[in-house]
Amino acid sequence: MSATPDITAGQPGSGDAVVKKLSTLDRFLAVWILAAMAVGLGAGRLILGLGEALDAIAIDGISLPIALGLLIMMYPVLAKVRYDRLDTVTGDRGLLITSLVLNWVLGPALMFTLAWLMLPDLPEYRTGLIIVGLARCIAMVIIWNDLACGDREAAAVLVALNSVFQVVMFGVLGWFYLVVLPGWLGLPVTDVSFSTWDIVKSVLVFLGIPLLAGYLTRRFGEKAKGRVWYEETFLPRIGPFALYGLLFTIVLLFALQGEAITSQPLDVARIALPLLAYFALMWAGSYAVGRAVGMGYERTTTLAFTAAGNNFELAIAVAIGTFGVTSGQALAGVVGPLIEVPVLVALVYVSLWLRRRLFPTTDTSLSRSSEPR
Repeated sequence: MSATPDITAGQPGSGDAVVKKLSTLDRFLAVWILAAMAVGLGAGRLILGLGEALDAIAIDGISLPIALGLLIMMYPVLAKVRYDRLDTVTGDRGLLITSLVLNWVLGPALMFTLAWLMLPDLPEYRTGLIIVGLARCIAMVIIWNDLACGDREAAAVLVALNSVFQVVMFGVLGWFYLVVLPGWLGLPVTDVSFSTWDIVKSVLVFLGIPLLAGYLTRRFGEKAKGRVWYEETFLPRIGPFALYGLLFTIVLLFALQGEAITSQPLDVARIALPLLAYFALMWAGSYAVGRAVGMGYERTTTLAFTAAGNNFELAIAVAIGTFGVTSGQALAGVVGPLIEVPVLVALVYVSLWLRRRLFPTTDTSLSRSSEPR
């Protein structure tokens, strides 16, 4: 981003000056995202055949327009990562273990519980939500973390860790939560199978390509022109494209499913309730855990966002591939980003407010606020 909101905004003598320095694009971030969602929903509903046309532009099941938007969105943020700092994150076993437990034990279990408590009479939507809970975030969480001034290097490591576990554990946990656990509890069992290749493909495309591009850009950019030029000249130039890619992706995603969402408002509302509870509980609980174990602001924030976000691209792909594009499971997957995007944007602002209240003297936080975002 060209200028992430500074934590000093609102403090005596500095808030007004900081706000005035923000570009219009950054200052009204939430407005642009909500507008992009509205434009996508309206376009999908009003322009006949738009959804089919966008969905038809695909290779091996991956929608090229959405893939392009995600790659544009993620590349600038991953180009900002200081890869020479990654060893300080990989050596922090407490952070890694805590993240794994939150993502792969508590997250899926919480979504399973909420889905059964709130949708006991809607098995298709319930199954779709459980699939969303299994798809841990590997894409947009990097954007939310960067906007909230979290630890970029820690986010890169945790996202990579989630990617590996996603390939290994998605199918196993899907079988456990849809077949084994319901059977133990005397609940209806869902007959489902997952394609390991679809999971690997999602990770390689949506994380592997921009991660490699970001790493190579920093390595050769610093080698050719030096770190000062790279961070003070190059990064500010490419930074805004992360937000452009995010808005482009949101418009396309909601255009693809605009008719399904707008034609079933009551169903969408039923699906939205457990999702709202899930995002709020996962983010707040993870933030509390970070504080309890003594993490600073940046890593506490990164822990919270990587635990709360979900890989809705994978969840939608799995739901459509397994149950069909018109299935209730697919609709539940599509409603995921409809709720996740505005909720996590709001949590960015909550995180920045907490930073000012709970971490007023964190030196690393203050120093990072001046880095190019």
